[in-house]
Amino acid sequence: MHTNRFEKRIKITSEVLNKIAEIDRIKGQWKGGLKISPQILGRLKTSVIITSSGASTRIEGSKLSDAEVTRLLRGLKTKLPKNRDEQEVAGYADLLGRIFDNYHNLKLTGNNILHFHSILLGFSDKDTSHRGKYKTADNKVIIQNDAGQTSVLFEATKSYLVKPEMDVLMPWAEENLASGTIHPLLVIASFVFEFLAIHPFLDGNGRLSRSLTNLLLLRAGYSYVPYVALDEIIEDTKNEYYMALRETQKVHKTKKEDLSPWLNYFLDSLLTQGHKAIDLMENEKSEKLLSENQRRVLALFDDHGSLSVSEIDSLLKQEIPLPTLKQLLARLTSLGLIEKIGQGRATKYRII
Repeated sequence: MHTNRFEKRIKITSEVLNKIAEIDRIKGQWKGGLKISPQILGRLKTSVIITSSGASTRIEGSKLSDAEVTRLLRGLKTKLPKNRDEQEVAGYADLLGRIFDNYHNLKLTGNNILHFHSILLGFSDKDTSHRGKYKTADNKVIIQNDAGQTSVLFEATKSYLVKPEMDVLMPWAEENLASGTIHPLLVIASFVFEFLAIHPFLDGNGRLSRSLTNLLLLRAGYSYVPYVALDEIIEDTKNEYYMALRETQKVHKTKKEDLSPWLNYFLDSLLTQGHKAIDLMENEKSEKLLSENQRRVLALFDDHGSLSVSEIDSLLKQEIPLPTLKQLLARLTSLGLIEKIGQGRATKYRII
């Protein structure tokens, strides 16, 4: 395989250049203007792991809601996942958490890719035999619609060609990410599409491709990635995601090879992610920045015009210590989400 075909299929248009310029402007704005506290960023990262794990597995057919994913991941230390959907969510969360924490030291190598796959399927009983190994049988890229019906998106690379093709793709991506000869977003888009076209594993290819996307974006300096779930954006545009892959696959490995449908979809998704990141940064009153307990308290006001501290305490069944509850109310007040009315024992709070 000649690596120059990876470059030739990238068609640079003014539309592509404008999208990249806007994403890079956001990248710089995030780095230069970020004032969100480390505590809130930590909560956001935890929230994104939950959201991404739910979204990425639902793209592949899982049925777990974000609330179910939250409960599952909280209980993992004492209770192993019991079915296929839970096992896939647990594996994805494990891999994504490691990527968010260690991306500086994670390169695209054969050993790392196999290790990532092993982590991804680490909880999956039925995948023990092929976990962390390239496929030994040919496979197809299957898509599933909202009704649960499946269809073939495209035929993947033959199993005997997987290792040689991966051994060309990974060094190409690493060399170009290091040299900067090609813009990193073009390298990442090309790598992810080719990875999906090769489909190097019997299972887990889609989830692994999205994990790798997060990894490569972080390595390229898009430091807001752990705080806005790209997987959720892809889930919300699943039809466009599959259409872009199908259109690009039609001319894959032909003389007319053109990455444009996939590249434009990929950049549009990153633009959505970037704009969400800026919303987070500029709007410190966003409910997305709240802790779970802060959200619980705020939700009480949906059904009540105004509430005193004792009334809130009673509605929460004294589950939050009173000093903590008062701190929560002070925080919600400082964020401008609620206001204090009255004085002394007559003090109440209401939604602004």
